[in-house]
Amino acid sequence: MEQKKQPIRTLDLVYIAVGAALIGICSWISIPMTVPFTLQTFAIFFILVLLGGRRGTASVMVWLLLGAAGVPVFAEFTSGAGVLLGNTGGYMIGFIFIGLIYMTAEHFFGSRLPVQITALLLGLAVCYAFGTAWFTVVYTRAKGAVSIGAVLSWCVLPFILPDIGKLVLALALAKRVAPALQSVKKAQI
Repeated sequence: MEQKKQPIRTLDLVYIAVGAALIGICSWISIPMTVPFTLQTFAIFFILVLLGGRRGTASVMVWLLLGAAGVPVFAEFTSGAGVLLGNTGGYMIGFIFIGLIYMTAEHFFGSRLPVQITALLLGLAVCYAFGTAWFTVVYTRAKGAVSIGAVLSWCVLPFILPDIGKLVLALALAKRVAPALQSVKKAQI
């Protein structure tokens, strides 16, 4: 069965812009470390669940493009292509994989809670893997060889439990906010 492509409506653009802004704001809430501890993963989980995979993934891409273009929406109010090409840029680009995996799971399996949790966890694992590989390559070129174990201990292990906590919080909050979003949709019809 062939599905029709739905056009992007003005309301979709507003949701995407608000989602990108929320990621930027949550990126500023930061604890400096090798990989800064921020709330951007919370924002990504939240917008994917609240807005759906298509609009949520578009929000992530808009946030990345704004940051690459020089708008200070990354952690510690940074921006620029240099940030994306730096040590931690792979984790930021990896957020796109979270969105794409969520969007694919949502398309094929719907938006039930087990599907959402599985897709977000799988996306996070892919983000970790991509970001770790990226960090290893960039760090090795700049400063010399580093083991995968060291990169995992700097960039992944400290973040696993906080990211799971952010995922749970994002799911709970999105479920509470969703009815208000539905009333906006109904008012538009």
